[in-house]
Amino acid sequence: MSNNQTNNSASHFPEHGPVDENGREILLSVKNIDITFGKGESAVKAVKNASFDIYKGETFSLVGESGSGKTTIGRAVIRVNPLSAGEIDYKGVRISGKIPKSLDREVIRNVQMVFQDPAASLNERATVDYIISEGLTNFKLYENEAERVSKVEHMIQEVGLLPEHLTRYPHEFSGGQRQRIGIARAMVMEPELVVADEPISALDVSIRAQVLNLLKKFQKEKEVTYLFIAHDLSVVRFISDRIGVIYKGNIVEVAESEELFNFPLHPYTRSLLSAIPIPDPQLEKNKKLYIYDPSIHDYSEDQPEFVNIGHNHWVWGNKKEIEEYKAIREKNVPLQSITIVDPNKKDEFGNAEKATELRAEEIKLPPLHDTGNVWLTVLSFLLFIPGIIAAILFKKHNYIRNYKACKRGVKLFFILLGLIILFYLIGFIGIHF
Repeated sequence: MSNNQTNNSASHFPEHGPVDENGREILLSVKNIDITFGKGESAVKAVKNASFDIYKGETFSLVGESGSGKTTIGRAVIRVNPLSAGEIDYKGVRISGKIPKSLDREVIRNVQMVFQDPAASLNERATVDYIISEGLTNFKLYENEAERVSKVEHMIQEVGLLPEHLTRYPHEFSGGQRQRIGIARAMVMEPELVVADEPISALDVSIRAQVLNLLKKFQKEKEVTYLFIAHDLSVVRFISDRIGVIYKGNIVEVAESEELFNFPLHPYTRSLLSAIPIPDPQLEKNKKLYIYDPSIHDYSEDQPEFVNIGHNHWVWGNKKEIEEYKAIREKNVPLQSITIVDPNKKDEFGNAEKATELRAEEIKLPPLHDTGNVWLTVLSFLLFIPGIIAAILFKKHNYIRNYKACKRGVKLFFILLGLIILFYLIGFIGIHF
């Protein structure tokens, strides 16, 4: 997507990369790349004519279903997967294909990767100290042993672990802790670009937010740039500056995060948005998924292109589709991406009718303090009248977990009260008979 000239003869990276027309520094530029596996008739083109730029200091997310080519592109950026066409530039210098050894070392030094499976990406026979120190040792990034130890101990604390963990082995840690070790291994090199390949998909839901907050912390403190690879749009929305959507090797849409959620123009993007889980069980039960059918495109004569339709919004389509996308965008009316059907309302054929359509941002997550704390149950048990009032107020304002906790406390109070009355009656009857 960038028109800047590439310096193919450089043996070192310049201090700054090229600047686009808006004054943003382009750190990484992926230009019309193809990636093919196999040869001859068994060849499979995993990535087709993919292009995008990543600006310094931003989080660019690449989103798509499994097998769409996300990780393949990420591995190409770190020079693991070779290209069959196109090129990848870092700070305006080509890093794909054959490059000088000095430049190859600089790529390893400046571009690090956090892998999807923290268990498989760590050496089980090495201590955490060795794992984190390996890059420092290979690039001689310390003057003496004391400085190495200091850097490693500082980094292990930065990711929320303790210095005593350095003598342990990866199998002694939980999944979330192992991912923190992987992040420490990457960040200790002080990279400019980190390729994060689904770093939270193998983790428990409760740990995911911690790892995402850790990545954002490093970005804020060290000005790290991220290529964040994921399959879940609900995750990347809150950490991304821009999002690229990829389908079967083709990048079909690129836009700023809020722009993409408000105006999902490509049908595949709409299908991904419709798959975002809704926290409300009733709405989720009645949600109608939007299924993407590639056969709706007729590219037999009018070939598709990747076009900027304005608002820094790029879409893949032929001339007819691009005109339609432009017309929709120029109306400036946010698109409804989620359909909720009403099971009680039937059409003439007996099918449930569509009840309402929602934009992705209209789906409300549970309120921040709706925790269902056990103390609410205890207090509602001890003070049942305030507990009843609190339950009514919580339910009114959609604090469902807190409402259930208060309801549980009040219920326990009445059960205890009923037992006391029952035992009293039994005792009273026993005395008189």
